Amino acid sequence: MNAHEEEIEITGALRRGLGLNRRQFLAATTGIAAATAVAVTGGTGRAAHAATTPNGVLIPPPRRGIILYTVRDAVSRDPNSTSLPSGFRRVFEELGRIGYRQIEFAGYGQHANAEGGASLESVEGARLLRGWLDDNGLRAQGNHGFIPGSWPFTQADLDRFKRHLEIANILGMDHMGTGNDPTSSPYKADWDVAAEKWNALGAIARDAGIKLYTHNHDVAYSFLLDSGPLDAQGRPTRSSGVRRLEYFLSISDPKLVYLEMDIFWAHVAQFKHRTYTAPDGSVATDVFDPLAVVRPDTKRFPLFHAKDGRSNPATGNGYDMVPFGTGDIDYAAFFRGVGAKGSHNPMYEQDNAPGGTANPAQSLQYADVSYANMAALRG
Repeated sequence: MNAHEEEIEITGALRRGLGLNRRQFLAATTGIAAATAVAVTGGTGRAAHAATTPNGVLIPPPRRGIILYTVRDAVSRDPNSTSLPSGFRRVFEELGRIGYRQIEFAGYGQHANAEGGASLESVEGARLLRGWLDDNGLRAQGNHGFIPGSWPFTQADLDRFKRHLEIANILGMDHMGTGNDPTSSPYKADWDVAAEKWNALGAIARDAGIKLYTHNHDVAYSFLLDSGPLDAQGRPTRSSGVRRLEYFLSISDPKLVYLEMDIFWAHVAQFKHRTYTAPDGSVATDVFDPLAVVRPDTKRFPLFHAKDGRSNPATGNGYDMVPFGTGDIDYAAFFRGVGAKGSHNPMYEQDNAPGGTANPAQSLQYADVSYANMAALRG
């Protein structure tokens, strides 16, 4: 393949008719402009994305996924009120047309008027979903679903957790997890309890043939309060410099508990959580490196949230969420650095993708743009 042919492969049909090279295209497909470009060109479609993949591709076609939270507006809208894809079945058809091959659920609810009804959180509902996934060349890879809140578990919580494992197996998932941190506490003792709880859940999931995973927001990579003077409740007020989720990784069983790194929130942690008060009262600086956390134990991170951000130091998070491939997070360097090529499952996510009444098609348009940029990622 010569350079010209590779350029065509990289940019696909999104460039077509726009007269842009790859660099110009990536600069242009930002925010609303990105969705507008897709609308003008009529979408990329599976055929445009399914061309021969050259060497150096960082996310192989079978691994390109999306969490349905990104298109939650489409899943939940009334199909009787619009011609846009609505409900699980029609959204699966559109995502399959775009080229996605993996799905991460964010629950099993949809609009009551959609085929199958409001809730598909049942054995029968899972069988219906599995048929629609199969029809569109999609595979369920995970779910942000139910994790018992109590510890020790109540019988009702345990029964519901096992029912979710049964649903996961019907859907063909290798993984089941949550969109929350193991605990929101800053204290070491609470993370000790979280690890005990997750080890127990992980053993139940393993017996069902499922890998259990947790998810991070930026605060999970802030510093653990584990030392220094105690407060009035007997809790530590300072840190030895260990980050919360890294501590959890070190004390939970690597054969039972897995992680889905949200790469956007990990970079927000790099921006926000840079200093801590050491046991002696001094202020220490330690800049977080997401890749350095993943690389030594890369297969413990079977899923990623591929959520992009454009740098904006004026905001509290340091980044604005944008379609994948249109921000400043160096995804090429990240996926090149994690190793174990072909063993990870990146799920495109964008919390602010829904366009509301002003642009109800936006989330699926962003999904189209983001798939093209995911396919274009080269090492």
